[in-house]
Amino acid sequence: MRRVAVWGTGNMGSAAIRSAVAFPGLQLTGLITSSPDKAGEDAATFAGLDQATGVVATTDVDAALYACDAVAYMASGDTRPDDAVADIERCLRAGAHVVTPALYSLYDPASAPPDWVERLTSAAEAGNSTLLVSGVDPGWANDALAVIAAGLCTRIRSIHCQEIFDYSTYDQPHAVKVLCGFGGSMDEVPMMLLPSIPTMVWGGNIRLIGRGLGLEIDEITEDVQRLALEQAVDTVMGRFEKGTQGAFWLKIIGKAGGRERIVIDHITRIHPSCAPDWPQPDEGVGDHRVIVDGDPQLTIVSRADVPGGTRADGGNTTAANRLLGAIEWLATQKPGIYDGLDVPLHPPLPPEVEAQRWAD
Repeated sequence: MRRVAVWGTGNMGSAAIRSAVAFPGLQLTGLITSSPDKAGEDAATFAGLDQATGVVATTDVDAALYACDAVAYMASGDTRPDDAVADIERCLRAGAHVVTPALYSLYDPASAPPDWVERLTSAAEAGNSTLLVSGVDPGWANDALAVIAAGLCTRIRSIHCQEIFDYSTYDQPHAVKVLCGFGGSMDEVPMMLLPSIPTMVWGGNIRLIGRGLGLEIDEITEDVQRLALEQAVDTVMGRFEKGTQGAFWLKIIGKAGGRERIVIDHITRIHPSCAPDWPQPDEGVGDHRVIVDGDPQLTIVSRADVPGGTRADGGNTTAANRLLGAIEWLATQKPGIYDGLDVPLHPPLPPEVEAQRWAD
């Protein structure tokens, strides 16, 4: 049984708590928070679980690390990357294996900042520990699934990894309004769409897929289309007014030899009525797709739903399960940093543990 501490209580922290409680072979032993107001609250409070876990949130990092074998680091790293690196380095030096979506640049360690790689590799060697960084949108769809799909084709012209979502039922105002800019002025560019930010976030996925398929990406470009709402719409977050940003289509394009080869698309709208001519989910409010333009023409569509949650919550759950499901595999490897192609999409578990997945 691997003892796991979750660091963070937000969207991904909540998903990781649920995963640590339910995943075969794992035991939730700690919950780390930076907020004294949350200390003492049972983990079930943050994860929406019906029964108390007996694990309460704490600001005592050392105590949580002493009592665990691995850390699911789910605190934000987008606006505080240096702090996140320092936190993860601390965990690794303490001997805890770490899985996290927080450091975008480390999705592809081969192209990550060398000083980060050196620091974290040194920490892993000192603590005899391992690190896996994979995405939240969700990471497996932008790396391992794309490579698996390509393996089903004889020839490949291009690969598109698409996220298609409307956020009308997604009650996360900061992410939707501030980071994505929905409901904001068309004269202002939101953080997610600022030049170079998309490449910083998803460029590693593109390089990782390319490396997994023997393709050297020599250029990454960005293309953004934004559309205003033609009429006001009402969502779970309230009203979004006519003329404000209602949809965007973001493309991060990996090129080799001047040709577009690997593209990550985000086709996102605040309401299904906006951008009706753009790709729509096959069912419900969203899905993820891997599209291989090759022989054959191959499209894999994935959707994830959780009881009482949105499809975005389902996506977060798969991302958390991908990370926490890798802990047992990571614990058997030599110290160092691993990526989404190193770790099997379904890491093997002992048969008696694997059998626990099956539920009535």
